[in-house]
Amino acid sequence: MKPTALVYSSHNRCEYIHNEWIVERALQSHDNKTLMYLPWSESGSGGAFGTPQQFGWGKFEWYLNRFKQYGLEADTFYYSDDMTREDAQDFFHKLATTEVVILGGGNSSLGLSRYRGVGEHFFGDKDLFQRILNDRASRGKLTVGFSAGADQLCAILQSQIYSDLSDPVGFGLCHDIITTLHHDSSRDSELAEGARKFPHCMIFGLPNDSGIAVNQDYLPSGNIWQVVDFIVDQSWDIASEEFHIKTRQGAGIDHFYSDGRKWTFHGGDKMVRVIAPDSSWQDAWIFTAQGQCFHYANQEQGQFSSVSEVLSHY
Repeated sequence: MKPTALVYSSHNRCEYIHNEWIVERALQSHDNKTLMYLPWSESGSGGAFGTPQQFGWGKFEWYLNRFKQYGLEADTFYYSDDMTREDAQDFFHKLATTEVVILGGGNSSLGLSRYRGVGEHFFGDKDLFQRILNDRASRGKLTVGFSAGADQLCAILQSQIYSDLSDPVGFGLCHDIITTLHHDSSRDSELAEGARKFPHCMIFGLPNDSGIAVNQDYLPSGNIWQVVDFIVDQSWDIASEEFHIKTRQGAGIDHFYSDGRKWTFHGGDKMVRVIAPDSSWQDAWIFTAQGQCFHYANQEQGQFSSVSEVLSHY
């Protein structure tokens, strides 16, 4: 049961997340060791040297080039105002077939408008990008969201907590989840407000360097099951950058309930959720890295010993 979505916040290319959770997924394929980075949330058109999109790709390219010797084929696809229908067809083909796709950083709303706009402009279908992401998930391929990309793969953009965006809805590969990026304890009030404003969603504050990996599908009952893995990375050990890596200072992944309660997740923890299709009801269980089980609603010790046991109960 491998995750099909990974959303994360990082200062640089920390080894644990980028190698073990992202690159290795591509390298595990016998005949499709491909990875595509999309800098579409960066401003500007095209990828000429020094442009924002090229700079965004460059922050990953140096790291991914290390894995060429193992067969990794990593590339990018730049958004351009001059994109042709043939370019768009090529893009959507690569989106569908590439083993690992990373939605990069920048401005969340700008990226969303471009991802949806290309499908609408060339094929009259603004949901084409999202349907391909869903199809990727159904075939077990991994879609990654970094920074703005993390925002986009969730249910609602984090800016909607304090704003009224014209298009706040994300792609939902992390169903009924909201994340805030570069989180630290000074932003707990933002998490608490998001939990209060969107009680059907679970909201997580991702510090540098951390993330959540998600797998989800439908149960025979019609309800949605979701498994969330919590990832904490302390591998980036450059002393001069220590301030930026909150996980090296002991930070976990903070979560607020809609009633104001707080829970902090740590690396290796899991959550299992069962959600009604209309989001009117949900239940959840937390499994700590030490093997303890807690019922999410009352935080009391639970009776289940595994993820599969929880899902068989529903």
